[in-house]
Amino acid sequence: MSTPAATPAEPRAFPIGRQCPYRPSDGYAPFRTEGPMSRVRLYDGSVAWLVTGYREARALLADRRVSINPRLDGFPALSAEMAGLENTGYTDVLIGVDPPVHTRQRAMLIPSFSVRRMNALRPAIQQIVDQRIDAMLAAGPPVDLVAAFALPVPAMAVCVLLGVPYEDRDAFEGPARSLFDTDPERAGAAMVALSEYFGQLIERKVADPGVGLLDDLIAGPVRTGALSHEELVRYAMLMLIAGQDTTANVIALGVLALLEHPDQFARLRDDPDLAAGAVEEIMRYVSLIEAISRVAVEDIDIAGHRIRAGEGLLIGAAAANFSAELVRTPDRLDVTRSPRHHLGFGFGVHQCIGQNLARIELELAFRTLTRRVPGLRLAVAADQIRTSVTGPMERLAVLPVAW
Repeated sequence: MSTPAATPAEPRAFPIGRQCPYRPSDGYAPFRTEGPMSRVRLYDGSVAWLVTGYREARALLADRRVSINPRLDGFPALSAEMAGLENTGYTDVLIGVDPPVHTRQRAMLIPSFSVRRMNALRPAIQQIVDQRIDAMLAAGPPVDLVAAFALPVPAMAVCVLLGVPYEDRDAFEGPARSLFDTDPERAGAAMVALSEYFGQLIERKVADPGVGLLDDLIAGPVRTGALSHEELVRYAMLMLIAGQDTTANVIALGVLALLEHPDQFARLRDDPDLAAGAVEEIMRYVSLIEAISRVAVEDIDIAGHRIRAGEGLLIGAAAANFSAELVRTPDRLDVTRSPRHHLGFGFGVHQCIGQNLARIELELAFRTLTRRVPGLRLAVAADQIRTSVTGPMERLAVLPVAW
């Protein structure tokens, strides 16, 4: 029998603020000395398990005794904002439901996210990337890379995926960007506007079908009655939020990391064929999602500890991605390696369904940006770059660049 790891008498506070926006905090060191699991205290005084070990993180993400349902007692929220998500209705689609409901919902979407279908979108996404770089270069330095490139590229890629008509894109892009505004009123207004837009778009597509994910679902599960109009609106909003926010922040944080590691920027610039593998390393290194919330529904024995049913779990994806079990030198950014088994897309049945699309967007973004803007550099000192944190996610407010 393994010996339980030592834990402090009083759980440490979590989450831990980052000293550097594009990599996990050095504050994880005390947790690692205790072993792969520790007890932490959250903003509301509740206590949960923090999992920093790579093997333990993967095991628990794949364990059917662990639930993603935020309405269950003991489910850990990293902030009051995250705790309120359970009342929005969006956690009823994929991100807040367990099998068999999750299995049914995911099965509706899987055909539209195949590697073949996503690869068919490459020319359109390349065109989006080129157009945004054209506009950025025409505007001239300095430019905010977040507003000019990191946000619009995934927003417009989601348009292509969903089948948003080209003539709607100008009206669509503004509210799509405002979804993540730091002003809650603007973000809330954008959420309402986009929900109304998708409702109207779906009605138009029912009468006049086009090409896209929404059209696939209308022709399939909506037509058979397996999916309601209201549920389809939620699917569309979830695809937009998940597909835009995460990818935009990986682009922004990844560019910042590359600019602060000019040797790695140069390697990617000089050998564009590294881009696909570099995406995996950048995903690992920036570790956008600090922790993934779950709750145990049965007792689980792991790493010398017993997790009791009803206890919250925070799968420390950022800490686990910096484990020597994943890569030999985890503290180093190295675009020549491709650690595909990182936890940037999660793991298990809830692994990101849009990862094939995200990989294409990120590959084309980093490949094209380093090639077309080889002299890219920060326009301000790195310590002047503003960041914000929403729930488990680190994001850049702005990224001023020049060339």
